[in-house]
Amino acid sequence: MATRRPAPAPFRCTECGWTTAKWAGRCGECQQWGTVVEAAQPTGVMRSLTPVSPTAARAARPITELTTAESPRRASGVAEFDRVLGGGIVPGAAILLSGEPGVGKSTLLLEVAARAARDGHRVLYVSAEESTAQVRLRAERTGALHDELYLASETDLATLIGHIDDVQPSLLIVDSVQTVSSSLSEGLAGHPSQVREVAATLIRVAKERALPVLIVGHVTKDGSIAGPRLLEHLVDVVCHFEGDRQTSLRFVRALKNRFGPTDEVGCFEMTGDGISEVPDPSGLFLSKGAPVSGTCVTVALEGRRALPVEIQALVVAASGPNPRRVVNGVESSRVAMILAVLERRTGLRVGERDIYVSTVGGLKITEPATDLAIALAIASAATDRPVGHQVAAIGELSLTGEVRPVAQLAQRRTEAGRLGYTTVIDSGAKDLLSALGRVHIPTPAASHR
Repeated sequence: MATRRPAPAPFRCTECGWTTAKWAGRCGECQQWGTVVEAAQPTGVMRSLTPVSPTAARAARPITELTTAESPRRASGVAEFDRVLGGGIVPGAAILLSGEPGVGKSTLLLEVAARAARDGHRVLYVSAEESTAQVRLRAERTGALHDELYLASETDLATLIGHIDDVQPSLLIVDSVQTVSSSLSEGLAGHPSQVREVAATLIRVAKERALPVLIVGHVTKDGSIAGPRLLEHLVDVVCHFEGDRQTSLRFVRALKNRFGPTDEVGCFEMTGDGISEVPDPSGLFLSKGAPVSGTCVTVALEGRRALPVEIQALVVAASGPNPRRVVNGVESSRVAMILAVLERRTGLRVGERDIYVSTVGGLKITEPATDLAIALAIASAATDRPVGHQVAAIGELSLTGEVRPVAQLAQRRTEAGRLGYTTVIDSGAKDLLSALGRVHIPTPAASHR
C-alpha cells in the first residue's frame, strides 16, 4: 500500500526558510517579525528558462584582461572616512552606515556631501526623517552649504528615483533606508519586505549608473542593524559609527568591505560646529600632570592604528564586608583575573581592598595586550609607588604570571617611542615579578627570592 506524502507547510519564512502549518507573526527559527508569508503551492508544471546571449560589453572575459581602471576610487573629502573605505569611494558602491541614535551619522554624511560638492561633484541628499528646513539649519551650523549640494525630503521610493533622474548626481545619500517605502511591496516603511525592496532598488540604480550610494541604517536594541540580514549581504560596505555620548570622540569601523580591509578605524570628534577629523588621537587618552601612583600607559590597537592609553587604578581600604570592584573602559573579568595573579604570584594583598580601574578619555579596550599595564597600575596604587611618565607596558598576563608577547608589538613599540616613552616593558620581562622590579615596585614575593 502506497504511503501518502505529507502536505507541504503552507507558510514559510522569507529570511531563513522555516515552515509552519499556521501563520505566525514571528519566525520560530530566526526570530524575525513579519517574515512568515504564505508559501506558493507546487503546481507540478516544470518551467525552463530560455538562454539569452549577453551583449559584447557584458560578455565573460579572462580575468587577466580585466583592469581596475574602470572603477577608480574617488576621495570623499573626509580623510578619516576614506581611510575606513580603503582609500575612497568606488563608483557604483553601496555603502551602509549604521549607528546608535544621536551618535552623528547624519552630521558625518552631511559633511561628506558638502566636501564632495566643494570638489565639483553634484550630490543629492535625500532625507526621509527630517524636513529640508531642519537639514538646512544643521548645514548652516556646520558650514555645509554649497550650490552643488541638492536636498530633498522624500519617503516614496518612486519619487526618490525621479529626483535622481532630474538632478543626475554623482553621489547619492539616503537617510535612512528604514523610512523609505515602495508601492511595489506590502507593509509599512521599515517592514523587512519594504527594507529589502528599497535596498535592492537603490543598489540596482547604483550599479546601472555607476552612482555611489551612501545609505543610513537604524540599529536595534542589541546594536545590530535593523531589518533583514539580507540588507548587509546586498551592500558592498558596512560601516558602524560608534561613540559614547558622554565624550566627544567617535569611531567609524568597517564591518564589511568588498574594496578594502576591514581593520581600519576612522577617528572623529563631535564639536559645536559639527564633526571634525582627528588624524592623530594619541594625546586624547593621556593625562597631563605630575607622576602619581596608580597610573601606567599602554599602547592599544584600534584597527591598524596604535593608540597610547593611560590606565588608572585606585586601591583603598574596603568600606564594607565585600570589597568593591569598579571598572570603566576595561573588562571586569580580566581585572578579576589580574587581581588573582597579582595576589598569588607577587604576594600583594589586594583581594581584601576596594579596587577601582579606569581608562582616561572614555576609551573602551578589550584586548589582552593591556593586562600588564593594568597589573602595574594596581600594584603602583597598592604600594603608593609611581611608575613614571616615561614607562609604557605592553603584554598579556597568563595565570602563571608569565608576560606573553602580543600581536603587532613592533608597531606598538614604534608608537611608544614616537611619543617619548623611553622604557617599554613587554614580554622581555618574562614574568610579572620582573616587570614590577623594573619599575621599582617592591612585592613580598620579590623579597623572598
